[in-house]
Amino acid sequence: MTTMVRLQVAVDTPQHAGLSGALDYLSEHPLSPGTLVRAPLGRRDLLGIVWSQGAGALAESELRPLTAVLGELPPLDGAWRALVDFASGYYQRGLGELALAVLPPELHKLDGGQLAARLRKLHKAMALPPDAVAEVAPAPSEAQAAVLDQLAQAPPAVPVLLHGITGSGKTEIYLHAAARALDAGRQALVLVPEINLTPQLEARFAARFAGRRIVSLHSGLTPAQRLRSWLAAHLGLADLVLGTRMAVFAPMPRLGLIVVDEEHDPSYKQQEGARYSARDLAVYRARLQDARVLLGSATPSLESWQRANEGRYLRLSLPARIGGASLPRVRLVDMNQQPKGQGAGTALSPPLIEAIRQRIARGEQSLVFLNRRGYAPVLHCADCGWKSGCPHCSAWRVFHKLDRTLRCHHCGFTERVPRACPDCGNLDIAPIGRGTERLEEQIAQLLAGDDGRPPRIARIDADSTRLKGSLEAQLGAVHAGEVDVLVGTQMITKGHDFRRITLVAAVNPDSALFSSDFRAPERLFALLMQAGGRAGRSTDHAQQSEMWVQSWHPQHPLYAALRQHDFAAFAASQLKEREAAGLPPFAHLAMLRADAKQAEAAQAFLQAAAELAANLPGAESVSVYAPVPLPVARVAGVERMQMMVESAARPVLQRFLAQWVPALHELRRSPRHRVLRWAIDVDPLSI
Repeated sequence: MTTMVRLQVAVDTPQHAGLSGALDYLSEHPLSPGTLVRAPLGRRDLLGIVWSQGAGALAESELRPLTAVLGELPPLDGAWRALVDFASGYYQRGLGELALAVLPPELHKLDGGQLAARLRKLHKAMALPPDAVAEVAPAPSEAQAAVLDQLAQAPPAVPVLLHGITGSGKTEIYLHAAARALDAGRQALVLVPEINLTPQLEARFAARFAGRRIVSLHSGLTPAQRLRSWLAAHLGLADLVLGTRMAVFAPMPRLGLIVVDEEHDPSYKQQEGARYSARDLAVYRARLQDARVLLGSATPSLESWQRANEGRYLRLSLPARIGGASLPRVRLVDMNQQPKGQGAGTALSPPLIEAIRQRIARGEQSLVFLNRRGYAPVLHCADCGWKSGCPHCSAWRVFHKLDRTLRCHHCGFTERVPRACPDCGNLDIAPIGRGTERLEEQIAQLLAGDDGRPPRIARIDADSTRLKGSLEAQLGAVHAGEVDVLVGTQMITKGHDFRRITLVAAVNPDSALFSSDFRAPERLFALLMQAGGRAGRSTDHAQQSEMWVQSWHPQHPLYAALRQHDFAAFAASQLKEREAAGLPPFAHLAMLRADAKQAEAAQAFLQAAAELAANLPGAESVSVYAPVPLPVARVAGVERMQMMVESAARPVLQRFLAQWVPALHELRRSPRHRVLRWAIDVDPLSI
């Protein structure tokens, strides 16, 4: 009789089941940890990962055997499993839920034969071109050389925060650091915050490292492409991986360098499912694999800045632009002093209109950004007060003029614009406010020449770049000088190297100044600094480059720091305020969120959770606040509420959450406290 081996296997178990760890299965043969298998769960046959040998509480007669072993693929190594273990515990997600979620979706569908076929194709596709010639690296500037020397001397265990102003050559530092890692036989992982920044950076790396195997890893790839990139990384075939936050979990056995570009960007925090921070996991992973981690930004997150202040991170600086080019002059337009015009004239102030017109006359480009897409945030009836609210969300439906629709940007509900007010029949319903569509239209009217011809305008936002290849085409037109004025949302304000832009204008940035979210000033300052950095990147135009900010509160201290391009002063001021208020990075937060059909049910669940919390060991060291609705309380007919938990010490908060979460699973099973779903968000980015 064959002796069966007990194994613990990570499978994707439903959160409501309360099964947070690996499950016990039987195998005919011992299997190494990290081996991919197929395992039965209920009536389903799922992909699983052997986590360890061992015995659980169940008798062997109660266990089920594995259905298949995917031995064609080498096991996922110990460092990868340690990373997933840590992320699962820290972010309070089930081990199997997280481990299987970060694998390519296509891998879940393959059997052994199909996987073997994919591997044969991969090895053929990854063959190096024999005649590839790499671009010669330019000689580093004096400041870059100093940073590279410090980087070479720093112990790998110390995370490095590279604070470089926009246009100072941070990418060149990344390229040199990657070259050192590759020359040492290691792999490099480069993280970017958004998909649209990946092709541009990939082109830079491909030119510099011609002959090296480079792959991308992000959600914009097809399932087959994503699987191929993942396999190349896992097998060590890929020398360099570029990707978004998901790429932090790419298995890379020879990992020697992790670069986190624009490390301050909120896009590095996963907001659904397992809510992890790719930036923070990059720091932890580098320690696991004895790799260098390099965090780069012109406006570092205040958490990273404070860690550098405390000596936990090594801070390196690039304080000047390449070639000695100057940063753009910041001009504040006091909107209180501008004429109270009507119609198109209210979008841009007269001085700004004239400044853009001068740029067009000189053959230069301008960038005008407004962080709101669509034509107008809301349609309104002046007779009865009707507004274009969403029937499923506590939000307005945005008017999109191009296709004459009202769209909810939260649930996606879309309708044609009504011919008349649905409540009173008034034919005169009008847009209120403006989005990028309306701004584009108004700029065309304002800057039309004497012959009535508008300037060449391009609009880049989530609507105009929906089709595959459209973003690249529009960016190409900007780089080729075929655009006079570029209008868009924040997606055009970071990472792009526009050589002809000499003026950047922020139309309506004030909304974040007085937000209830304590991180809003930090995000606004970063956005404006990054946006201003798009101007004057060519030494030919640097001297006349400007950033215009239209504000109703030009005396605000944030704008004073912005005028001096003084991130350090802004950071010091914000950190002082946060320390006095007991906010991150001087405190540690978690958010318990609950969704239900009725707000009362969500609130009852959170109140019951608070009562459970009060009886846990160590509860006296944790503050649990009252439940409150989310800023958008209802989405797709679901009511959403949240409750904040705070502690002065991270370990205290983690120990508390580890006890609280199992109790919450039990609570949800109670008929009195049924909710659609609940989730813990550790280190939330918004409150």
